[in-house]
Amino acid sequence: MLGLERGKLKFVPYNSEYSRLFQLEKELLQNAVADYILDIQHIGSTSIPGIIAKPILDIAIAIENFETAKVCIEPIANLGYTYMGEYGLARRHFFIKGKDIRTHNLHVWEINSNDWKRHIIFRDYLIKHPEIAQQYAELKIKLLQQHQGDRERYQEGKSEFIEAIEALARSENKPN
Repeated sequence: MLGLERGKLKFVPYNSEYSRLFQLEKELLQNAVADYILDIQHIGSTSIPGIIAKPILDIAIAIENFETAKVCIEPIANLGYTYMGEYGLARRHFFIKGKDIRTHNLHVWEINSNDWKRHIIFRDYLIKHPEIAQQYAELKIKLLQQHQGDRERYQEGKSEFIEAIEALARSENKPN
């Protein structure tokens, strides 16, 4: 059910098992680094009911301080994750599970960081607005076809839509 070959880009239909798999992984992570975790969230398309997704579970951990969280690297690696450093995003500890067939992406951010906030607000907005989630799914299919699996161009193609939804979600959440 989970797993995407390295360098490939494909989507699968939503599977209700994603939620259960997240809960299992969350428990493992909490047992490994509970003293440093402020929150653990299921993010990415597998967290949004009804839409297609890459068969990779995205998990976000909120921590207080990026530097202090370095003590979490070894315990998380002992769960089968490979530490990738910041991997293109400043002040993020990034891990993957599965070398040739990736099953999990793990992002560790400071709880007050923009990256933490924007991933949560985007997910929550799409869950609350299934019609927008379907537009996002249609965009993903279009970009996959348009860029023939080129992950970078695919990611770039989603940026404008994601930023617009994040701005919309922030404006709806502002107190009157």
